[in-house]
Amino acid sequence: MHTDREACYQAVRSRDRRFDGVFYTAVHTTGIYCRPSCPARTPAIQNVAFHPSAAAAQAAGFRACKRCLPDATPGSPAWDVAADVAGRAMRLVNDGVVEREGVDGLAGRLGYSTRHLNRLLTEQLGAGPLALARARRARTARVLIETTRMGFADIAFASGFASVRQFNETIREVYASSPTQLRGRRGGVRAPDGHVRMRLAVRTPFAGAALLDFLAARAVPGVEHVAGTAYARTLRLPHGPGAVSLDLVDHGGSGGVAMVQATFWLTDLRDTGAAVERVRRLLDADCDPVAVDEQLGADPVLGASVARTPGLRVPGVVDGDEIAFRAVLGQQISVARARDLAGAITAQWGEQVDAPVPGLTHLFPDAATFAGLGEAAEAGELRMPRARARSLVALGAALAGGSVRLDRGTPRDDVRAALLALPGIGPWTADYVAMRALGDPDVFLPTDLVVRRATQALAGRADPRIAAEAWRPWRSYALMHLWRSGGGTEPARRSGQERQGGG
Repeated sequence: MHTDREACYQAVRSRDRRFDGVFYTAVHTTGIYCRPSCPARTPAIQNVAFHPSAAAAQAAGFRACKRCLPDATPGSPAWDVAADVAGRAMRLVNDGVVEREGVDGLAGRLGYSTRHLNRLLTEQLGAGPLALARARRARTARVLIETTRMGFADIAFASGFASVRQFNETIREVYASSPTQLRGRRGGVRAPDGHVRMRLAVRTPFAGAALLDFLAARAVPGVEHVAGTAYARTLRLPHGPGAVSLDLVDHGGSGGVAMVQATFWLTDLRDTGAAVERVRRLLDADCDPVAVDEQLGADPVLGASVARTPGLRVPGVVDGDEIAFRAVLGQQISVARARDLAGAITAQWGEQVDAPVPGLTHLFPDAATFAGLGEAAEAGELRMPRARARSLVALGAALAGGSVRLDRGTPRDDVRAALLALPGIGPWTADYVAMRALGDPDVFLPTDLVVRRATQALAGRADPRIAAEAWRPWRSYALMHLWRSGGGTEPARRSGQERQGGG
């Protein structure tokens, strides 16, 4: 959109918050860049330029506005859902791949040469991989500076900077302030060592209670725990285990930004950025709920559900491999039975952790662990049909070997084809994984029994695919509304096929 100057300028003149994160306004006369909804006086059109990303504005020499804090807005919904190379690259950059593996590692994951990837990202996002990673580090650092009492040296390394000097220089250049000036009086209460408390930005409306209901119904004992409005779970991170606790409540409004309170426990502060990004995926934080609700709310089938639960999210995941295993575990059994089975397997083969959150005792088993359960599967130790146990082992081997990757960096069609090639994995499981692990906003499960019943009850149609055509490109969100309308969080069984409701 940033190439359409007239459309961008009209959005800036109206201070339309729905465009925050979609493009950025750079003002030549002041040298700063803002979000479209910035309350400052609207500059003349000849004095502004529009950029597709904060990194592009920073690379062009502009500093972040101290009034509207443009880098604090959630990411672009277009990048979050896009299946193209720019969208996939942004997701990997935000996960810290550049810091851990370098630009060559990022390019290798995406299947491009380093030179070609740099050219593609510069054309589409206005900045190359290094500039995008630098903007991510600066954004993470600012959140930590303003919402925690961590020391600046700890913040520097937690944000991915190679040195405190690099951290100081970048903060001054991007924000025209020192770390001390940024913190001012905003720093929160100092947390115990290994704890990071912060606020995660989400677009409003945000149906936090509905998200909590979904996660609570599927919470695996030892891995996840729900108490009141708090959802907690363990995290498998690049440098060691961790955990997070989230306060999931509803946030109203339309087109604005709300904050979800989060407390992280980390064994290595270098994992801060990766942990934040993975939790944001879980929250579906970059969804544009206004656009989704406008379309689905006008539909005669879904309008009442949208009115009851505005801002309903598609729950993401903190670990794509985990949700794939849980989806296979849950085939042909109820959600409750799948949850208990996953808990039993975790207790026996998961890694124990010493998390400071009650109820959290293990990490969910990783791909290599499942790949090594061949003998246990044949001996019936997994307490499920041998065919399904063999599917888990095959899936583990594929994930551990790299022939299937669920890190949001691989094209979705390629992931689906690779999953369907594995024994015991059919379209329902592959599409459910695409929806939750890959963030595909347009997944629909027409064979799902609850979906069929809900569509029949609401639309009077036996084939939900007919009604679903009107829900593109937000069919994943329509699916969540149908599940809530057709039986809440406990989908029914479907004899002889994959079961619905997910892991």
